This record gives sequence, structure tokens and C-alpha cells, in this order.
Amino acid sequence: MKAVSKTSPMIELRDVYKSFNGHPVLKGVNLTVSAGEGMVVIGGSGTGKSVILKHIIGLMRPDHGEVIIDGQNLADMSERELIEFRKRFGMLFQGAALFDSLNVGENIGFGLTEHQLLPRDAMMDVVRQKLLRVGLSGIEEKMPADLSGGMKKRVGLARAIAMNPKIILYDEPTTGLDPIMSDVINRLISGMNRDLAVTSVTITHDMKSAYMIADRIAMLYKGEILESGTPDEIQKSSHPVIQQFIHGRSEGPIRTD
Repeated sequence: MKAVSKTSPMIELRDVYKSFNGHPVLKGVNLTVSAGEGMVVIGGSGTGKSVILKHIIGLMRPDHGEVIIDGQNLADMSERELIEFRKRFGMLFQGAALFDSLNVGENIGFGLTEHQLLPRDAMMDVVRQKLLRVGLSGIEEKMPADLSGGMKKRVGLARAIAMNPKIILYDEPTTGLDPIMSDVINRLISGMNRDLAVTSVTITHDMKSAYMIADRIAMLYKGEILESGTPDEIQKSSHPVIQQFIHGRSEGPIRTD
């Protein structure tokens, strides 16, 4: 585990509420992530973990509360300002979300091309560097349909870091992968968080992944953060909901019906 900076938080959710069609999903979420920290948010399916990510990147606005990123309140930004601000983010989507009509190189360089940040030759140099980083050199011309699930995830990782983001968001990064490929992805994420000095937020229900990549873990349950702490602190938590979840027990306060 790396030392975390004690400077101002990079990410803050302050008393965030969000409802959909009258159904409350987030009910006063408070979450703080320091610069350079790897935060993992755990919780069951449908508990609002993805909604937290969408608030952090500004795709959703809270019904109540504040989202502060790198000292800036997202509520104060126009849509144009938010689009510019999102250049600071990289994101790995649950299914990798590659564009089927673009080859691997075009997928990784999409943001650089879209924002006209680099000429094509320089963009392809970045693509090759990022593919090397995820252990997939030489596949620039392949199409997504030719890739395995694990390869798609790694290309998604390469795309997430293509613009050298300050913050990376990971949405269920090991879902659908076998245990060996899950370990590959976890090691890549852990290495990126460390070597690139980024701040990251990962949502997952995979506890092996959470323990491997987290500096801190927060448990989301019924729209609130029950507790946060280091992996060791979470494993030693006395909260019955946390103990039931991290050990995958059917019996306990979390209803299974």
C-alpha cells in the first residue's frame, strides 16, 4: 500500500442524494478520496455504485449535496466546462465499451483524435506506448471482434490512460473474466495506480479484487456509506452487513429474496 497525500481531497461527495422516479438511490453519501489514493466502493448489485461514478465524472447531478473534484464544484460548471473538465478523467467501463467499427489503435487514440490533441503519427506513438503498458504490443490493427474478453479489458485500460488522466474510474473491471485474467487486470490496475500516481475510484463486488487494488474500501448499502477503511480495517469490521458481504454469506441482515 502506498502512502497517501494529506493535501486537499481530489474527490469529495458531500451529503449526496439522488432519486429516480421517486425511488431514492443515494441517501446522503459522503465520500472523500485523497490525491493519489485508490478507493474501492463495494456493495451489492443495484445499490447505486455506478451512480456514484456518474456523479464523480459529472454525467449526473445530485438532487441535493455537492460533488467537488480537485477543488471545483461540478454544480458551478456549464456543460461546455464539464466536457473540458472530463479530459482529466480516464474510465474503464464494465464491458470495455470499445467501438466495434474502429480498430484497436483507433479506439485507444479516440480521445486524442476527438479533441485534436495530437497529429496522427504522434497519436499512434501514444497508442503503442499504452499497449506496451498493458502487455498487448502489436495489435493496433486488430478489430474488437477479434479480441478475447481479457484483451478487450486491457485495450479499455490502454484507452483509459491514453490522455494521461489525473483520475481513473473503474466500473466492475473484473466482471466476466476468469480468475487468471482477473488477476492480470488487478495487477495492471494496481501498477497503474502506483506508477502513474493517479487517483482512482473502482466499483466492484469482487472482494479479491478490492483487497488487491485498494488503499481504502467503502461499503455502500441502502444508499449510504456504512464504513470506510483500509482493507485490513474492513476485514476486521464489526458491522454485520459488512461481514456478511465480504464473506459472501447468504444469512445475515442483507436480504436475498
